[in-house]
Amino acid sequence: MELWPAIDLRGGQCVRLLQGDYARETVFGSDPIEMVQRFVSQGARRLHIVDLDGAKAGAPIQAAIIGRMVAAAGVPCQVGGGIRLLETARDYAAAGVERIVVGSVAIEQPRLLEQLAHALPGRMVLGLDARDGKVAVRGWLETSALNAVDVARRHEQLPLAGIVYTDIATDGMLTGPNLAALAEMIGAVQLPVVASGGISSAEDLRKVAAIGAMGCIVGRAIYDGGLSVGDALAACGEQVSRTDR
Repeated sequence: MELWPAIDLRGGQCVRLLQGDYARETVFGSDPIEMVQRFVSQGARRLHIVDLDGAKAGAPIQAAIIGRMVAAAGVPCQVGGGIRLLETARDYAAAGVERIVVGSVAIEQPRLLEQLAHALPGRMVLGLDARDGKVAVRGWLETSALNAVDVARRHEQLPLAGIVYTDIATDGMLTGPNLAALAEMIGAVQLPVVASGGISSAEDLRKVAAIGAMGCIVGRAIYDGGLSVGDALAACGEQVSRTDR
């Protein structure tokens, strides 16, 4: 299973939110480039970057700094937040972003999702952020009436790189992932699924891997120091060098 350490950006700083609540924010660093370099030096083989301001605004707000982060990383990066135009997705691809995550588009502009997937085959990722099983949109500020599994099934024939499935209730809480919801998503579609939300320990990662997730995004557990990048890599089954621990 792939490990995706997360860097969420708000106001140019590296932050984590509790359950997607913008009012419950913790700042973990003021220099995103330094954070990228720190994770990579600790052994991270890929990074998950989110423009929280962009997700809320519906347009990229921190594309410039993300471009510099991707250049500094030297490892594959996955980026989401405010990507609701084909031009935006192409700009990120041109900047070296490996995988581009879109969520609100799938609910509000499904034809655009199809266009994006065919324009950038194997590069687009469907981001499904669920609150009680229903898809949340616009930076998690609104909850739709659509079931996340149904949305996934509707789009699984597109040439997508996969699905990022986030359980909002557990995100940032360090209480463990929603394994039942994750298993339902993995069992419902043929697309690879990357899990997100609630990871607190190496044991949590092993449980997610056992269910069949292709990857797992980890944020607060690494920032708080409860889980090192090296130990997370080992739990995911990725080869770890001595310097990664």
